[in-house]
Amino acid sequence: MKQLLGRLLSWALVVILVHAAAFMMVRSVRGGPFDSERDLPPEVEQALLSEYHLDEALPLQYLRSLKGLLRLEFGPSLRYRGHQVEAIIADALPLSLMLGLGALLVAMLVGIPAGIFAASRRARAADHLIRHAATIALSLPNFVIAGALIAVFSFQLSWLPPAGQGGWSHLVMPILALGLPFAAQLARLSRNSALEALESPAAQAARARGLGSGIILRRHILRRALLPVVAFLGPAAAGILTGSLVIEQVFALPGLGAHFVQAALNRDYTLALGVTVTYTAILGLLVLIGDLLLAKLDPQVDSLS
Repeated sequence: MKQLLGRLLSWALVVILVHAAAFMMVRSVRGGPFDSERDLPPEVEQALLSEYHLDEALPLQYLRSLKGLLRLEFGPSLRYRGHQVEAIIADALPLSLMLGLGALLVAMLVGIPAGIFAASRRARAADHLIRHAATIALSLPNFVIAGALIAVFSFQLSWLPPAGQGGWSHLVMPILALGLPFAAQLARLSRNSALEALESPAAQAARARGLGSGIILRRHILRRALLPVVAFLGPAAAGILTGSLVIEQVFALPGLGAHFVQAALNRDYTLALGVTVTYTAILGLLVLIGDLLLAKLDPQVDSLS
């Protein structure tokens, strides 16, 4: 319990440090949030700066922002007038979480069975096919995969809508574009781990005793094959979160990634800061969950130290 509390405190400290770094970075960008409104009279622009406390000294602005962070408040958006940043994030977060969790689910449901199956067919046609397919999926950026999916399933087959928000049909291609590269990585990891497990003394002894392949798979292969997969979940979650920035733009989905890109373009300080901190908090929690699962699968691993 003490180790878990220590990890949670470390997570909170990282969030605060990222908040400070992101605050300084967004404020160091040339220009301001109202520069595009060239027709504003000076007194009106000054009133806007005062309304959003942008006329205060930078240390005072940071303290005000840090105080809001501790209350889980990021203040009003500088572009979406009349909207609080936390409300915008609350509206966009479910969509991004659906994309991320769906991509992780696709990666695990496709990658792990494919890797184990390839290991069981080592040096055969199925093994070569899976390894080549994984190499191709890893070498292609997710926006290229997204373009290929749109070309096939939207323009040629007319099965799925090419972009926009709606029902589940609008999420199928974004989830596949995000999840397939990580499915390929998981396939390679699980294949290598399964090969090591198949050659272990325990598996060989089980085969010598005449145990079936299904029993050997459950007792001696599956757990060892899952260990590197669980260890990879943290980096995979990071990759999916960063990849969603592009995918949400490609498919015109109003998730956190799309808001982050627009906030950066519009110099919406508060929205960019809020999305950055939210991404950091989610990523830290996912890494912690991955460590807990790894410790559960392998008690010898002290993943909370």
